[in-house]
Amino acid sequence: MKTEMRTIKAGMNWRLASRLSVITFAILVIIVVTVIQQHNSAGIPNGSSLQGTDLAGAPAPNFRLTDQSGNQISLQQFKGKPVVLTFLYTHCPDVCPLTAEHLHSTMLELGKDAHNVGVLAISTDPKRDDVAAALNFSQQHQMTDYWHYLIGTQQQLSPVWSNYSIYAQAQQQNINHSMAIFVIDKQGHERVFLSSNDFTPAQLTADLQILLKEQA
Repeated sequence: MKTEMRTIKAGMNWRLASRLSVITFAILVIIVVTVIQQHNSAGIPNGSSLQGTDLAGAPAPNFRLTDQSGNQISLQQFKGKPVVLTFLYTHCPDVCPLTAEHLHSTMLELGKDAHNVGVLAISTDPKRDDVAAALNFSQQHQMTDYWHYLIGTQQQLSPVWSNYSIYAQAQQQNINHSMAIFVIDKQGHERVFLSSNDFTPAQLTADLQILLKEQA
């Protein structure tokens, strides 16, 4: 009889322990799911589904420069919108015009969502890129209504280049500079990096469509 009682108690203890294990596991799952939901709702960057080099959500450095219409433009004013940030110069014979054309194609692919995206092109040629040159370049590539082509003096532009690790050096009539596109989310986090030398409009459009769906 005592043996049977011990057997029954052992069975009960095992079932109790098993149930407690299941309950504990369920609680852990709920905790993990809750943390992930809070993580996402807080807007903490997760660039795993974006195309390009993951930038781990670093805060994008702010700046204030003059655009092709003579207006003062800052990065901070675009909070609540995804932003495409690139670096160009208007006298560029090759890559920069192609980048501008690809950006225009991206805006066309976005359709009505294009105006929910900020596009900023920062000059790497302070000596020649003035308001007139920036406006002419914008008109040539049908980007006047889509982007802000930002210009400034060497003293104004150099800190921005430095903050984004952009190399810009004049060589005769050309400017050797980094081929960079930064894709920034609604909260001002750097999400991915694309090379302006080989990105495609489809690639950039897909990234922006993802970011447009995220909470501000």
